[in-house]
Amino acid sequence: MAMLIDGPRQGPTRGGKPDSLVVFLHGYGSNGADLMSLAPYFARSLPGAQFVGPNAPEPVAMGVSGFQWFPISRLDPRETELGVRRSEPALQRFLDRELERYGLPPERLALVGFSQGTMMALHVGLRRERLGAIVGYSGMLAAGAALEAEAKCTPPILLVHGDRDEVIPVGALFAAGQGLAAAGQSCLWRVSYGLPHSIGPDGLEYGEYFLSKALR
Repeated sequence: MAMLIDGPRQGPTRGGKPDSLVVFLHGYGSNGADLMSLAPYFARSLPGAQFVGPNAPEPVAMGVSGFQWFPISRLDPRETELGVRRSEPALQRFLDRELERYGLPPERLALVGFSQGTMMALHVGLRRERLGAIVGYSGMLAAGAALEAEAKCTPPILLVHGDRDEVIPVGALFAAGQGLAAAGQSCLWRVSYGLPHSIGPDGLEYGEYFLSKALR
């Protein structure tokens, strides 16, 4: 049985029943509250959205605070593929439960990931029957070789990456675009110039606009 995960929430700023669901997937060593700090920004264009940021299923080892979707010591394709596959059941179950909780259809769900969370968003999101959108910051495509055979939907995808990223080099953005295209997927992408491993103002602006169009 998949592990149960959960995290902080923010309801629709306009009140009432949510008309969409945005799930933030944090990076390695962080937690759900980290990306949930972006919810007020996205809520400007999505006042009817329910936001939630689940904590990843595993605490980071060696006494470091925070959580991980999977252990990672280097950007090794085999290691990342094993990792996303291991955490996939817990995240899929969480997404199903959240859609049921708010009475929303799958196409009203958007995933917003950062770093390791982007790996999870792309892996899990494209293997769902239906999905509203994916926004991935500073991440990479894991298990790309199997994507064409395993993908079940073709949602709108936006990928944003800083050209000064010292953790996951910007080349991962272009590799992800190529991997998605090879699997019959398309994506929009943007390079944030001068940005290290983080989310810049331009990325937030593009993400907000992208989600407002995808979920309108």
